[in-house]
Amino acid sequence: MKKFAGLLLSLLLAAGVLAGCGSAEAPAQQQKQEKTAEAFPAEVKDASGKEIKIEKEPQKIVSLMPSNTEITYALGLGKKVVGVTDFDTYPKEVKDVEKIGGMEFNTEKIISLNPDLVLAHASSMQSAEEGLKQLRDAGIPVVTVNDATSFEETYQSINMIGEATGAKQEAGDLVKSMKSDLAAIKEKAERISESEQKKVFVEVSPAPDIYTTGKGTFMNEMLEAIHAKNAASEQEGWAKMTEESIVKLNPDVIVTTNGATSVDEIKKRSGWSNVKAIQNNEVYDVDPDLVTRPGPRLIKGVEELAENIYPDVFKK
Repeated sequence: MKKFAGLLLSLLLAAGVLAGCGSAEAPAQQQKQEKTAEAFPAEVKDASGKEIKIEKEPQKIVSLMPSNTEITYALGLGKKVVGVTDFDTYPKEVKDVEKIGGMEFNTEKIISLNPDLVLAHASSMQSAEEGLKQLRDAGIPVVTVNDATSFEETYQSINMIGEATGAKQEAGDLVKSMKSDLAAIKEKAERISESEQKKVFVEVSPAPDIYTTGKGTFMNEMLEAIHAKNAASEQEGWAKMTEESIVKLNPDVIVTTNGATSVDEIKKRSGWSNVKAIQNNEVYDVDPDLVTRPGPRLIKGVEELAENIYPDVFKK
C-alpha cells in the first residue's frame, strides 16, 4: 500500500511539473499568436507599386517562384504552403506539396487550393498578368515580390514576405543573420591582397551559347564580397559572349553552374588550352540554386564560391 501511495505521489508530482512547463510555454506561444493577429489587417506595398490589403493572417499560401518558397519556409511557414511551382526543389518538403505548373501556372488549380495569399514575382508580372488578374478577381490577395538582383533587394523580398504573412519578426531575424554571416565572410576576405585577387569567369550557360554574369547581378556582388575580380565586369547583367572573347580575358578561375560534366567539357575545348584556369586546373562547378536564387541560401553560395576560388583562406 505504501509503495502504491509513493508511486501515486510521484505521478502526481510529475504531472504537476509537466503542467508547469506547459503553462510556462503557453503564454509565450499565446503572446506570439496575439502579436501576429494584431498585424492584420495589413497593407503591403509590393513590386507592382500597389498597396495590397490582407485582411487576416494567411493560413494557406501558394508560391509562384522557388525563391519565394525558400523564404517562406525559412520564416517557419512551411506548413502553410499548399502550392508551389514545378521548379521548386528546396527544402525537401516541397516535393510533397501540390504543384501548380511552371512559368505558365494553372490558375484553376490555384483557386481550387483555396489560398488566402499568393506570392507572385515581378519577373513574371507582365507575362502572367492575365492569370494574376483571375486570381485577384477570385478574391485572393496577390503580393508580387520584387525581382531581387542584390543582397539588399533580397533583404527587401524577405521583409515583404514577412510583412504579408505576419512573420515580420522572423523576417527581421533572418535578415540580421544573413548580414552577420556575410560580414564574417567579408572580414575573412580582407586577408586577400589586391595582388592576390583572382580573375574569375562565370559560365551560367554552356556552349554554344555561352552566357556569363556581368555588373548588376548576384554573382558579381558575390565575387566582390570575397575579393575576386569578375572577368566579365565590363558586361551588364546576363551577357552572351563568344569563346574567342572569353579566351582573350584569360581568367585565373572558371566557375560553371551547369553541372560536373561541364567542368570536363570546358577543359577540353579547342583553343582554350592556354587559358590560365585550364593550365592550373581551376575549373569548378557550383550549385546554381545557391548563387542565382535570391533567398536565404545566398550566403551558402558565397561560401561555396570562396572555398573553390580561395581554398587556403576559406576552407576549414
